[in-house]
Amino acid sequence: MRKILYLNVFLSAALLSNAQSYKKIHADAIVIDTHNDFISTSIDKKVSFEQSLKGVTHSDLKRMKEGGIDIQIFSIFCDENYGKGTAYAFANQEMDSMYAIIQRNPKKTMLVKTPQDLEAAVKAGKLGCMMGVEGGHMMEDRLDYLDSLYKRGARYMTLTWNNSTDWASSAADERAKTNLGHPYGLNAFGEKIVQHMNELGMIVDISHVGEKTFYDAVRVSKKPVIASHSCTYSLCPVPRNMTDDQIKTLGKNGGVIHLNFNSGFVDSSFNAKNRAFIKNHQAEKDSLLKTNPSDFFANMRINEKYKNEIDDARPTLSQLLDHLDHIVKLIGVDHVGLGSDFDGINSSPRELTDVADMPLITKALIQRGYNKTDIQKILGGNFIRVFKENQQ
Repeated sequence: MRKILYLNVFLSAALLSNAQSYKKIHADAIVIDTHNDFISTSIDKKVSFEQSLKGVTHSDLKRMKEGGIDIQIFSIFCDENYGKGTAYAFANQEMDSMYAIIQRNPKKTMLVKTPQDLEAAVKAGKLGCMMGVEGGHMMEDRLDYLDSLYKRGARYMTLTWNNSTDWASSAADERAKTNLGHPYGLNAFGEKIVQHMNELGMIVDISHVGEKTFYDAVRVSKKPVIASHSCTYSLCPVPRNMTDDQIKTLGKNGGVIHLNFNSGFVDSSFNAKNRAFIKNHQAEKDSLLKTNPSDFFANMRINEKYKNEIDDARPTLSQLLDHLDHIVKLIGVDHVGLGSDFDGINSSPRELTDVADMPLITKALIQRGYNKTDIQKILGGNFIRVFKENQQ
């Protein structure tokens, strides 16, 4: 009996020590999430970052702190329904929202434009707020608009969203073999945009872009690129994920792939289940599309309303980290990070309900044998390296 008691005490102590260990490693690291869509969601849902929004959004200021996030890159996003004359204006409206959040919370947040700002935010214990433009259509084919977006704080631009531009083709259009009226990839103006981004110090983001655009962008860029929110095609063959050849090319470029938490990009079986789920609610979706002709937002609404119906289909955190392991095996631990896409996705791994669950990633990485140095690179160090190299 005494031996059993000692064993229980020993196991309890070991479990407590392990919990403290992963929490300390997470707290000591600079944790950076390269993609979060709260700004778009806050405008759509008319909510505020300082509110307690658990069950309403994936993110709020309090839960960011609970998740140990030091630097959050907020997406500046609008869909394909915005174009010339509207997209740039909406991008600036979202940037205004970002500035307003910081102005309302000066003791808890600060704008980050430089690596020095990033260091200052971490030192002050404030949430460092960065911005990334998700979709080249928001610069409306004007380099002066790109300059303005950079001046206001955008530190990366995703060359395309799902919609192609006149100068770059998206993954969605390339895989669907859409007739764009021009060749796939970057044209001469697209190459000029990448070169100009290099000159500015704005990181080229290749999430969402087609394979031809990807290879053109990496060929033209003199600085490391990122995939701000993507997974691996070999484990989940969807247009938005990256093939092994793309991953190897990105590794040679010195870039970083930041894992997307979207269930449909993690588990190859999820999308079929989700399509069947959406079909069951097609009449309601059609009604939503009459109000807003965005398929993306209609699906978001259906998934939110009937969340419990689709929850069992969600993948596990382990499946997400299988993507990380795959990238590490191909190109090493210096080229992978986290880009959750929280508040821009319908579904995430079961253990990752919202931003407060980020420490569980560190716990799982320890269990997979990653050491403290590796974990610090994955959680944020790799992005910091690319950020510095682009700012030089």
